[in-house]
Amino acid sequence: MTDPRDDVDAWLRAEVEPLGPPPGTFERIRKQARRRRARRVLVSAASAGAAAAVIALAIVALPRVVPTVLHLRSNPASDTSAARPVRSSPAPAASHAATSPVPTPDSAASHPVPAGLPPVPVNFAATSVTFIGLHTGWVIGQAGIPGQCATRYCTSVARTDDAGKTWIGAPAPHAGPPAGGTGVSQIRFLNEQDGWAFGPALWATHDGGQHWAQVRLPGLRVLSLETTGRQAFAVLARCTGTGTGFAAGCTRFWLYSSAADSDHWTRVPGTASASVQAGSAGSATVVLTGTEGYWYTPDGLLSGPVTHGAPWAAVGTPALPCLPGPAGQGGGLLAASAPGHLALACPGSGQSGTGQPITIYVSPDGGQNWHQQGALTVGGTATSLAASAGGVMTLATSQRIEASSDDGATWRPGQQGPAGGFSYVGLTSPAQGVAVPADASHQAVWFTYDGGQAWSRSPIKGG
Repeated sequence: MTDPRDDVDAWLRAEVEPLGPPPGTFERIRKQARRRRARRVLVSAASAGAAAAVIALAIVALPRVVPTVLHLRSNPASDTSAARPVRSSPAPAASHAATSPVPTPDSAASHPVPAGLPPVPVNFAATSVTFIGLHTGWVIGQAGIPGQCATRYCTSVARTDDAGKTWIGAPAPHAGPPAGGTGVSQIRFLNEQDGWAFGPALWATHDGGQHWAQVRLPGLRVLSLETTGRQAFAVLARCTGTGTGFAAGCTRFWLYSSAADSDHWTRVPGTASASVQAGSAGSATVVLTGTEGYWYTPDGLLSGPVTHGAPWAAVGTPALPCLPGPAGQGGGLLAASAPGHLALACPGSGQSGTGQPITIYVSPDGGQNWHQQGALTVGGTATSLAASAGGVMTLATSQRIEASSDDGATWRPGQQGPAGGFSYVGLTSPAQGVAVPADASHQAVWFTYDGGQAWSRSPIKGG
């Protein structure tokens, strides 16, 4: 990997742009304050018994904030049922949102919610999901009423604390949808405080989304971002794709990292830039476990510890079974179920009479050696692979989700449809997972609670 002209390091001294309050924020705060004063007057005028009943109801309805237990694809053993927040259905959860501004101030509520809690905006078209445990997660997308919100305010975030049973609005970066090198489409949270919106631009929050700031990039785009422990890792790329195809035409890639509570990104030691042959395009992604990370590039596989400043190195292996391909055109898909245990889904060279052949390879030694584990034929194109403990795997395609319980040796159909299939699938535990439809107009994500065999739709709306 040669690195003749890396202008990325100029980014290290770049400043962030703090997010100003969206229009109408102060007016909403004043209205909420008036409602709170009115409620205090009513409580003080009531009898002692009535006041006690009101206070007891308030205690039940406001859940406690749960500490971080895991990030999507992190160690599921660290999550326990005891971490479930106390809630009273159907009251929305997330106490931090009680005084947060509505992320799309020009849109109306799709469902009524208790006073003081922001609603989920109407027409919420989700494009990405992230979970920090079995119950708490966020989605990002575009929402609102067409023509009634300024473009930069249409980006919206919603949060759940009961694994998608109910959703509430949450503050969002004023980024807008992907448009070449601007806007965002993906989201990751490491814990209750530290989160990132990206793809292609990069925004960060370190106070649970109350404030978002844009991290300046030197003409590059963020294709992949994952977090574990106290670190975040991001794949930056030089691309030429326009509009929503921001990940198209990518020819050169870098791997950077930052402490989770900081916006000081530096190149991961031991990594240079990866590139594709002249006249072609490709992609790259980063996959993390609790202790090790893997950078899957057109030049091969690199790995290293996820501790800050630790060097990574190329994995000493013959040619990988397959390499990542250009965005949206198929190519290898990498996943990790545990440190050192990797899975790779490799598409065949063409469509057969019944669909596209996919071969599953596994490596028990961090990519040093690979062996063929299984094979399946899928309709459309494979888009996302997830792996968890116990041999559970799920494979998303442009038509459906496939599931395996024996480390990819055999597969069975999971969720058929919706139209367009799925762009992403992830596992928060061997039993629970979440998937994002490729067509965001479905305004929902899908959940499984049995390792991918059955899936249920979770509409992104208030409740």
